[in-house]
Amino acid sequence: MTDPADLPATALLAGYRDRTLSPVEVIDAVLARIDQWEPHLNALYTYYPEQARAEAVASADRWRRGEPAGALDGVPLTVKENIATAGCPTPLGSAATDLVPAVANSPTADRIREAAGIVFGKTTMPDYGMSSSGLSSFHGMTRNPWNLARNPGGSSSGAGAAAAAGYGPIHYGSDIGGSIRLPASWCGVVGFKPSFGRIPVVPPYLGRTVGPLTRTVADAALATSVVAVPDRRDHTAAPELPADWTVAARPLALSGVRIGLMTEAGTGWPVDPVVSTAVEGVAELLESLGASVEKVEPIMTDEMLAGLNDFWRVRMWSEIRSLPESRRAKVSPYIRGWIAGAETLTGAAVFDGYSQFDAMGIAADRRLDLVDFLISPTSPITAWPVEQTAPEGDPTLPFRHIGFTVPFNPAGHPAISMNCGRVADGTAIGVQFIGRRFDDVRLLQLAAAFEQARPAQEPWPEPPASR
Repeated sequence: MTDPADLPATALLAGYRDRTLSPVEVIDAVLARIDQWEPHLNALYTYYPEQARAEAVASADRWRRGEPAGALDGVPLTVKENIATAGCPTPLGSAATDLVPAVANSPTADRIREAAGIVFGKTTMPDYGMSSSGLSSFHGMTRNPWNLARNPGGSSSGAGAAAAAGYGPIHYGSDIGGSIRLPASWCGVVGFKPSFGRIPVVPPYLGRTVGPLTRTVADAALATSVVAVPDRRDHTAAPELPADWTVAARPLALSGVRIGLMTEAGTGWPVDPVVSTAVEGVAELLESLGASVEKVEPIMTDEMLAGLNDFWRVRMWSEIRSLPESRRAKVSPYIRGWIAGAETLTGAAVFDGYSQFDAMGIAADRRLDLVDFLISPTSPITAWPVEQTAPEGDPTLPFRHIGFTVPFNPAGHPAISMNCGRVADGTAIGVQFIGRRFDDVRLLQLAAAFEQARPAQEPWPEPPASR
């Protein structure tokens, strides 16, 4: 029998409904799994086992009465630490942050609570979310369950590790340049970045989205449906948009569907041959299902990536310079090395850097003019050693691995990463599917078609033997 900790949310809810599973049984299995893995992974920032079990008991009573309180009643899940929950500080991964408890829930946390999901903890992230690693001056080191010596990705690092390790079925992260999709790629899970505006975010910011990391496309659709509700606290959020999330996990019929294959990012690291081979295999599989696949030109340029780097450096420098000296001294050496010299950039240089976001968005949109979807590697490279904040540990080259993910943030397109292969070190390779803005449901259906047709996946990683 499958351990309840490994079951998708859709299966849990079906089990609750027909009384073959109890939320108490499930939360006990998840807590036992965490006890086995967490000393090795360090995926959790906060952890509420007693509260979670009390909520599971209440949920079990509601299911016995046939009166579930919401779409996630009794489903154990986590949220990333920067997704505010009332009474809990949001350190943003940095030891320099003043630990002030949040005064209110974020929109995402409110929607989860209304859906009766059980938030048993919050997951880790690196400093200020400005790296794709599991290293944090506040949380310490989060590791990849497939290989504890490798990076899990970031900035939703704890969410990716928790999803792969079986800390329950749903883990909400956030993404401003690849922070959901990159950990999904290297941890071998599903990471869905919805269209910008689908899910309200507080504080809102250009390209920032909230989305789920799960093990199945159906769970990604379910998790998104619960939180994709307009909220006045986010002035950039879209109005309520019609979306039939109940059909999102039905495989799309691919006959006549046009797909653009992007094999190069246009800037940054060259694509590792093992990644190229895996993604080209996905393209061949989709063609065998009836899709028309054609190669398309890259979106990104060196100028775009350099401008993005300049703007984000100045943005980070402007926040850090306002801190008291006692707190500035706690900023991680990597972040200090990255922003060095940012104060000397001219206004014209910063404006040009900001303008590159529009350039990216326009270029990304043009690539979808003649095709229905795009596919690409999620990252050009595989997971690097866990001790390094960036490939080669160089803070002057922080974003050379995000050329495939970042353009779809300012463009607002939905994008999803799924496992499509393995590296010799045991970590995963991700393929990214991208759809037109607000075509989230059809994008999920494309992902479901791939999920159904891809080769059988390897068993999920097992926790190390107890000492």
